[in-house]
Amino acid sequence: MQFSESWLRALCNPPMDSDALCHLLTMAGLEVEEVEAVAPPFTGVVVARIVSFEKHPNADKLKVCAVDVGQGELLQIVCGAPNVVAGMKAPCAMVGAKLPGFEIKAAKLRGTESFGMMCSADELGMSQAHDGLMVLPEDAPVGANLREFLSLDDRKITIKLTPNRADCLSLTGVARELAALTGVPAQLTPPRDVLATLDETRPVQLDAPQACPRYLSRVFRGVNAKAPTPDWMRARLERCGLRSISAVVDITNYVMLELGQPLHAFDNDQLSGAIHVRLPLANEQITLLNGQAVQPAADTLLIADEIRPLALAGVMGGDSSGVTDDTTAVFLESAFFQPDAIVGRARELGFSSDASHRYERGVDFELPSRAMARASQLLLDICGGAAGPVIEAVSSAHLPQRAAVMFRPSRARKVLGFEVADDVIKASLERLGMTVSGEGDVLSITPPSYRFDISIEEDLIEEVARVYGYDNIKPLPPRAPVTMLPSTEHQRPVHRVRRQLAAQDYQEIISYAFVEEAWERDFAGNTKPVRLANPIASQMSVMRSSLLGGLVGALESNQRRRANRVRLFEVGRCFASDAAQAPVSAASQPVRVAGLAWGLALPEQWAADSRKVDFFDVKHDVELLLGKRVEFVADTHPGLHPGRCARIMLGQVVAGYMGELHPALVQRYGLGSAPVVFELELEIVLAATVPAFVDLPRHPSVQRDLAIVVKNTVTAAELLRVLRAAGKDIVRAIDVFDVYSGKGIDPDSRSIALRAVLQHPERTLEEAEIDNAMRALVSAAERELGGQLRA
Repeated sequence: MQFSESWLRALCNPPMDSDALCHLLTMAGLEVEEVEAVAPPFTGVVVARIVSFEKHPNADKLKVCAVDVGQGELLQIVCGAPNVVAGMKAPCAMVGAKLPGFEIKAAKLRGTESFGMMCSADELGMSQAHDGLMVLPEDAPVGANLREFLSLDDRKITIKLTPNRADCLSLTGVARELAALTGVPAQLTPPRDVLATLDETRPVQLDAPQACPRYLSRVFRGVNAKAPTPDWMRARLERCGLRSISAVVDITNYVMLELGQPLHAFDNDQLSGAIHVRLPLANEQITLLNGQAVQPAADTLLIADEIRPLALAGVMGGDSSGVTDDTTAVFLESAFFQPDAIVGRARELGFSSDASHRYERGVDFELPSRAMARASQLLLDICGGAAGPVIEAVSSAHLPQRAAVMFRPSRARKVLGFEVADDVIKASLERLGMTVSGEGDVLSITPPSYRFDISIEEDLIEEVARVYGYDNIKPLPPRAPVTMLPSTEHQRPVHRVRRQLAAQDYQEIISYAFVEEAWERDFAGNTKPVRLANPIASQMSVMRSSLLGGLVGALESNQRRRANRVRLFEVGRCFASDAAQAPVSAASQPVRVAGLAWGLALPEQWAADSRKVDFFDVKHDVELLLGKRVEFVADTHPGLHPGRCARIMLGQVVAGYMGELHPALVQRYGLGSAPVVFELELEIVLAATVPAFVDLPRHPSVQRDLAIVVKNTVTAAELLRVLRAAGKDIVRAIDVFDVYSGKGIDPDSRSIALRAVLQHPERTLEEAEIDNAMRALVSAAERELGGQLRA
């Protein structure tokens, strides 16, 4: 809600500056979202009257004006505005005045001297209008400082309210709150009663009292709908973000902003018979004030006469019965609609209105009569005419009840965690308009009619804390026995995983757990994801079961910014596809770590040739991350290249998957070339082996190379697993250093060259021992894989 600070201070003016006022409101739960000056800073601008003018001798579009600025002597000012009229009042920037962006100096315009500048609203930074001088009221005092006359040092304050504080969607509500917080009385003068001078009424029938239990109406005759809206009202409306429309409409908007009660004015001569507050008939249609033709849903509340619907209750009026400049008779409505009858109706039709915004959050059910009196007073003062009696249709059985709430000061102190005296608690609640009865530690608190949100004891405890002031609560260090938990070497902390990936040149991202449904199909093959009942956006409708989508999305963003090398990782929670049906558990919400590498393998440099990152670069990163002997087994994955994908095995446990992104997905997401990705179960990554000390060998090691010819279906990983199992104690390591296929090798076979490192911890190896160990390796390859030693 946006409002004028000067309007608020007219209702409650505590002795504090604007910044302190905004801080106080924010700390009380009425968060000040924005503070904006009504006009930019300028000096030297006064109210001036154009006494006379004549055509410029050397320019067709310029006029030479004689201007009275209250100094006794008329100033000669050259002006090009099209709306210059003798006798009009407008702003004048004197010589030396400083306007937004420039300073006024005496000058010659086409040979004629000019001692100042007549100003438009645009030149003062107050509007975008370019249609001429800013016209000031007839009663504006000549020579007065424009900033003071128009209160241009005022500020527009925008507060962000939670849905439970509908009582503060008005200046009166904010002033009440400010008075309770500061102890400065609010000047909320009740409107004077307007006596009826007409006998004319229009019957009202509540056909849906459960949705509208109270409806007040009044008929006015002899209204001048063409009467101008007073400048003070127009200024207040504009500073609250509403534009002036016509006097009658402006009055209803003004009362809504002032008191919080939406009103609606109908052209009484366009109505037929009694007014009915009812649900729509079959196939009934209505054209709204915004020109939109709608067929209301069966549960939409309507205001209708005997022959047709007139308005969507609490949302928007109809086009056929609205007030126009020719209206002379007004039927004024002030009603209470239950929030459940209004909530969501405007959104279903694709728009929003100030009335629906208030009604669906809750309007004071005792407010309609006060709002009717205030609007009647303003309507007769501004538009003239005569008023009929106020007609009230009410169903008392359907009006809300404000039940008393039990409140215990001792429990309030326990919940708040600080000492506050009983009399302070009682005074705080009474300043909020609540009725306090009872003595001792059990009080009965009855909230006022405008507080829809007070229903349980905890609500009252929160109110005590707000009025007491969060800034006044002294911070206390926690007092509790703290025990240092033992740290086991079998588990490493997750931050160490993050540091290790960062050391390998990966950058961490944090993405939403809410993702597009297409991501789940593409990257996880998940056709039954966990759906959100109330997604924050249409493209974030399901919960992720894989981290790959977020990484690819971040890659797309980096590519649009011309990155040529991207290495990303994320640690986050995923949600299994059966989590919606199964009980929530760690099994259905696994935490995973995933990484992506794309583009150049190394930053561009002189020491190495540029090349694209490949499967083996990322395979090395995964091996460093796991820190164990892992096996990469060829496999398939919905989001990965069918021929360049591996299942990562840790013994008999599947640790995750890695590989190139599927070519179809590379094309679908416009990536240009395939990134290499991996995704691991964090629980497995965090599991660590306890380090064991081993004496450094004192004797030299021996290296032996051998080449084993195996079928193409045998992987290097399988061969290494067999040889490492067959290696005797003296075989310290075996690694692949070459793969050959071609001349001298069967087409369905290949030669894998390996290097074995042999060493004994206590003595130098003998040649016979070395030969026996190498024969054991070859025999294991022949026996288990059908391999042969290459000649």
